[in-house]
Amino acid sequence: MDRQLIGKEAEQKALNYIRQQGLKLVTANYHCRLGEIDLIAKEKKTLVFIEVRARSHQQWGGASASVDLRKQRKIAKAAAHFLSTHREYRNTSCRFDVIAFETKPHTDTGDSCPVWYKDAFRPEATF
Repeated sequence: MDRQLIGKEAEQKALNYIRQQGLKLVTANYHCRLGEIDLIAKEKKTLVFIEVRARSHQQWGGASASVDLRKQRKIAKAAAHFLSTHREYRNTSCRFDVIAFETKPHTDTGDSCPVWYKDAFRPEATF
């Protein structure tokens, strides 16, 4: 299976998962010249920027470890762009989460269960 298809499937699974947890989707696959954010959702009064990662092996630390400082900075810049172009969220608290699909299967189908890292990182700039 190609990487793009694996990524799209992981994003759909993550979306279904966060909806089950009570979050409301704002937008998916937000793109701007500064970067991309997989999912943006609301949890009560908090705007949540979510990076979704899937890895089929633990080489180099697995899915969650792949959200390195460089990737965090790109996400933070894209989030700042989103906030600057969506003024309705300018006074909303924000959080940066990672949903990782690691290698350990939890069902007979071989699906991996999501690991949700809430407040996974904090950007250098304050929003």
